[in-house]
Amino acid sequence: MYFEQGHLYHIYNQGNNRQKVFFSRDNYLFFLKKMGKYISPYADILAWCIMPNHFHLMVYVKEVEIEVKSDSINSEAFTPSEGLTKRTLNDSIGLLLRSFTRAINKQENKSGSLFRNPTKAECITKPEGIVPSFFKTNSGTLIHVLMPEKAYPQVCFNYIHLNPVKAGLVDKPEDWEFSSYLDYAGGRNGKLINRERAKEFELTIVEER
Repeated sequence: MYFEQGHLYHIYNQGNNRQKVFFSRDNYLFFLKKMGKYISPYADILAWCIMPNHFHLMVYVKEVEIEVKSDSINSEAFTPSEGLTKRTLNDSIGLLLRSFTRAINKQENKSGSLFRNPTKAECITKPEGIVPSFFKTNSGTLIHVLMPEKAYPQVCFNYIHLNPVKAGLVDKPEDWEFSSYLDYAGGRNGKLINRERAKEFELTIVEER
């Protein structure tokens, strides 16, 4: 994955062979806790949705690389040393997925990779290079839009929040606990999202039709 400071990205991944990766409410909450730990130092989270076999994040990248205490580095990926060392957003996403995988494999008495490799990250504020994989509608694929640097973020924002409805898990997006829709709709005061950053990009929730 390639990240640039000051841009919005849609980050997503799913279970290998579309297998289920979240088995209980505690699994979802554990993943959210890990998101706060590993993603928030680098990026403002604007939208998120966790489904039984995949997840979506929409983030604004503040820092691509930060300094962390060396004793907090995962030994699988880094060699600890005294003082500070640098960790990239890519590194941190990898730590998030590996730590979650270890916990689920222990819970389910399994082994091996849980998620597909690699995790995908698409820049949605550089429309000239975007891969519009999430812009399909009943009327076709939304590619030719005015001001795509504003339209693409809103389309992605909608897609993430309406994903549980499209998948047939719920009738209304507010019925799915594990997304940021409730936070924007006023049904919950979640701390993971940055509402001010969302306002900067004029992102608003829409009603499912």
